[in-house]
Amino acid sequence: MVGYILNPMVQYVQSRFDASFAALADPTRRGVLAELGQADASITELANRFDMTLTGMKKHIRVLEDVGLVATEKIGRVRTCRLGPKGLEEEAALIEQYRRLWAARFGELDKVLEEMKAKEKADGRRRS
Repeated sequence: MVGYILNPMVQYVQSRFDASFAALADPTRRGVLAELGQADASITELANRFDMTLTGMKKHIRVLEDVGLVATEKIGRVRTCRLGPKGLEEEAALIEQYRRLWAARFGELDKVLEEMKAKEKADGRRRS
């Protein structure tokens, strides 16, 4: 029998990142965040700006709301949207970790290429 050790915190963080990145994967949702970064807007206003149905925009807003990137408030018959309480600091930190990893790998690749060029140049001089 195979036993598994599960770390609930890792699973929680991973699923939260999955949800955040899934929400940000859609260009309309990124556009909504950009619009709300300028000013609060009703769902109707957002739907008009993105030339989509009210139902379609509500679905996008719900996804953004579920991950905390957008908050809505209903006043009378109008549901107003604003940027939510959650920032993207943790997601940005994760991306930065990968950026540093790749920068280091490319740095090592640059060293290898420089060594190969130097060797090639030295070999060429010896043949002449």
